[in-house]
Amino acid sequence: MIKFFQWIYTAYSAILFVILMLVLGLFVLIPLLISQKGDKISFFFIRLWAGTWSFLSGVRYEIHGLEHIDRSKPYIYIFNHRSFVDAPVIPMVIPQEVRAIGKKELSKIPVFGQVIGKLAVWVDRSDSESRRISLEKLVKFLNQGSSIVVAPEGTRNDTDETFLPFQKGAFRLSIETGIPILPMAVIGANRIMKRGSLLLSPGKVSVYFSAPIQPPLTSQTAVNEFSLKCRNRLEAMILAHE
Repeated sequence: MIKFFQWIYTAYSAILFVILMLVLGLFVLIPLLISQKGDKISFFFIRLWAGTWSFLSGVRYEIHGLEHIDRSKPYIYIFNHRSFVDAPVIPMVIPQEVRAIGKKELSKIPVFGQVIGKLAVWVDRSDSESRRISLEKLVKFLNQGSSIVVAPEGTRNDTDETFLPFQKGAFRLSIETGIPILPMAVIGANRIMKRGSLLLSPGKVSVYFSAPIQPPLTSQTAVNEFSLKCRNRLEAMILAHE
C-alpha cells in the first residue's frame, strides 16, 4: 500500500516538473537568446522552476557554509553525485549563475535538452574530441567570470562506496585557470530518490560548502595531488554530516 502511494506521489511530482518546464522554459531561453548576459534573468526562472517544484513536492533545502562564497568571484564547484534530485539542488543552493557539464544523452530529452542546453556543456565521455571541446568551452566560461559545476565522478554513483574514481578534468581546469575548487557536499538527495529506484519521497537535502581550495603551481604530479586533496576534503565533509 505504501509503494502504491509512492507511485502516485512520483507520478504527480514528474507531471509537475514537466508542466513547470513547459510554462517557464521560454522565460529561461529567451534572455539567453537575446544576450549571454541574460543568464541572471534565466537563473531567476530556473530557480522559480526548481523552487516551485521542490515546494510542491515536499523537498526542503538546508544550506551551510555560504560565507565561504564570494559572489563576485568564479569557482569550480565539485559535488558528490548520488541522485537525479541533484539537478534542482544546484540552482537552489548555489548563489551564483553557473554553467554545468552534463551527459550528451540528456540533450536529447525534448524541451529539457533545449532549455538546459543553453546553460550546460554537453559531453560524450566516450569521445576524446567531445571531452576536449567541452573543456575548452568551460575554460571560456571561467575566463568570462562565470562559475561552473562539475561532478568529478563523471556519472551518478550507484555503489556503496563514498565515491567513484574521480576524473581529472575539473582539477586540470583549476590549475590551468587559477580558479579555486569549492567542494559542495550534498546530503540526503539519495534518500529522496533511492539507488536503483525511480520512486520519489519527500524529504530534506542538506548542502555544506567548504572553504575554496586554491590550485597549486603546475608540476608533473600537481593534478593527481590536487585531485586527492579535494577528494579528501569532500569525503571528510560527507562523513561528518551523513
